[in-house]
Amino acid sequence: MKKLFAFLSFIIITSCQITETIHLNPDGSGIIDVSSIRDENSYLQLTGGSYSNEEIFKDTTYVFNDYIIKYAENFSKLPSTEKAMFNKYKDVRVYTKESSFEKEYKSTFTQDFNKAEVIADLYKTAAYAADLKHNYALSAEEYYYDVSFSFDGKTFKRIVKITDQEQLKKEQKRIENFKKKNVGSNFLHTLTLQYYFPRKIKSVSNPKAIISDDKQSLQLAFQIFDCQLNPETGNLEVVLE
Repeated sequence: MKKLFAFLSFIIITSCQITETIHLNPDGSGIIDVSSIRDENSYLQLTGGSYSNEEIFKDTTYVFNDYIIKYAENFSKLPSTEKAMFNKYKDVRVYTKESSFEKEYKSTFTQDFNKAEVIADLYKTAAYAADLKHNYALSAEEYYYDVSFSFDGKTFKRIVKITDQEQLKKEQKRIENFKKKNVGSNFLHTLTLQYYFPRKIKSVSNPKAIISDDKQSLQLAFQIFDCQLNPETGNLEVVLE
């Protein structure tokens, strides 16, 4: 079951557009929203004939803490380190819609924060909810990097840290094999960062970032495969005036 979930996650992420949006307030608080929308043309290329046979409808809204309460017995058996990890997601709001009839597949993960350092790695939210539900061990997860943030009043950072070099190598091999098997395919799979700041931007570490005319927001796009092959390309430092 765990392997199947990982495989399906890989298929989904290779055929979707992800947008990570942050609105930062003067006091360091704010809101982050990670939204993903499946690109139907890319997904059709991946699934072939099975695409038209899908019969799925799901429209769900929940707060991660709902899972902690609902699966309290599973949660109570976790070691303190894993409880602390799940508690970071406590206030994350989740919306998921999967409709094979409307050909609409999207998910949104939203979190209010009082400081950037407490932002959860929202890309792991769905998997962690499944871990709680099915009583899976976090140690069985195949994640190999973490995404975190910091803001000291002047410098905002998006920090991507490799946590498992061996798993990174496995993922790199899997992606390279996937790309070889799908030469000529035109997949749309992008990650776009959209950040809004309380003051003007003085400098950005990535020269590809597009700064708005008022210099208070930026947009930066990546290919998802590039982020998976070399996660640290997603690091970003923004200095405000």
